[in-house]
Amino acid sequence: MVTVYSRQGCHLCEIAVSTLESMRQELQFTIEIIYIDGDQELERLYGNEVPVIHINGEHHDFYKVDPERFRVSLEKHRRHQ
Repeated sequence: MVTVYSRQGCHLCEIAVSTLESMRQELQFTIEIIYIDGDQELERLYGNEVPVIHINGEHHDFYKVDPERFRVSLEKHRRHQ
């Protein structure tokens, strides 16, 4: 499971989700988008860093998705399951 913490109208978030979507079928993962708008705790944690990407609940990256780095991290997470 890949989680993207996002904000409404966030251009960088849209690019990150689009990049993940382009790899989703090949790498076989699901994407969950959580909008932090209005959630005080999530805004405190991620407010200035969205999009924030987690793989299986663990922080992976923020601001953008590097496809090669994401691929390596996803495989690493899968080996440790």
